[in-house]
Amino acid sequence: MTKGNQEQKRITIVGLGLIGGSLGLAIKAAGQPGMEIVGHDRNRVVANKARKMGAIDRAEHNLPRAVQGAGMVVIATPVLAIREVMEQIAPDLPEGCVVTDTGSTKERILEWAAELLPPSVSFVGGHPMAGKETQGIDNAEPDLFRGRAYCLCPAVDAHEDAVRAVTGLVRLAGAEPLFLDPQEHDQYAAAVSHLPLLLSASLFTLLRASPAWNDLAPMASSSFRDVTRLASGDPQMAHDIFLTNRDAAVHWLDRMIEEMGRYRDLLEGDTEELLETFAQAQMDRDSFLAEPHPRRLQGEEPAEVRKELFNSLVGGWIADRTKKVRELPGLMRETRTSRAKRTAEDIRHDLEKLEAKRQKKDRG
Repeated sequence: MTKGNQEQKRITIVGLGLIGGSLGLAIKAAGQPGMEIVGHDRNRVVANKARKMGAIDRAEHNLPRAVQGAGMVVIATPVLAIREVMEQIAPDLPEGCVVTDTGSTKERILEWAAELLPPSVSFVGGHPMAGKETQGIDNAEPDLFRGRAYCLCPAVDAHEDAVRAVTGLVRLAGAEPLFLDPQEHDQYAAAVSHLPLLLSASLFTLLRASPAWNDLAPMASSSFRDVTRLASGDPQMAHDIFLTNRDAAVHWLDRMIEEMGRYRDLLEGDTEELLETFAQAQMDRDSFLAEPHPRRLQGEEPAEVRKELFNSLVGGWIADRTKKVRELPGLMRETRTSRAKRTAEDIRHDLEKLEAKRQKKDRG
């Protein structure tokens, strides 16, 4: 093997936690001949453990030396640490080297790459849509990425060979490449990844702060644990995500607050509409689980088509159940106007009062 070929087959992974360690294990499990994986972690104990468990071939505790001779460098650290790593490795990156990352946000990271990395290397931003609340090398596993989407956001000046190389790495790990614009990625990630983290943490902090917590806790079983699972994740990771993706997170949080308001109105309103909403949510989620990556050649399914299908499948059941519920004493409540209608009525009453005062003043 020539020196050039050896460099192209050397991958350096910076950060050997759950993601970096799992990526190393996945590459090793693929059994690529001649592939050398060099690992670096600021914690030497972690780096040595990664070597012993077979996630890397060699641990290099000096970061600049770790990237020397590498054909590809994968930065698998928390988001804010990525900038620091780029600054430290930039002078020692070989010409033609491919640099990628695994950060949960992309727009800010691509800005750092353009600012800090030398023009002789190519940067391809990456974000595996995989993980779990348990962190660290001890929880790494080779199948973590299998069947999952792996977002790729190449820099505008990234060489085609670099994009192909990172795409090959993604497929080697068993994941499916998904190419996105960085701004688009951050908006979508905020919806499907970052918003669930906010909801998980906020539900736990809400109930944990309740004076009734000592009575609530013994009752908190699988549903509560499932929904609050993400609150047990790495707080540094969560902090970095929201610092680098504030606007998108706030956008989706505002949308979620609106949706919770809609559900609140449903609870105060007609029982049939409430049942329809839960039934529609179940049907749509079951369809998503059966086909996580729907492909529609002619755009989104029209709303009227979805409504017709829904009615044909469960419309009769909903009508029958609603009829039975209405016959049960004590369960039905008078249908209340929505909060929006109540607000409009309040404003109208206030305006009428102001107008009455003005007329009284004019008469006086």
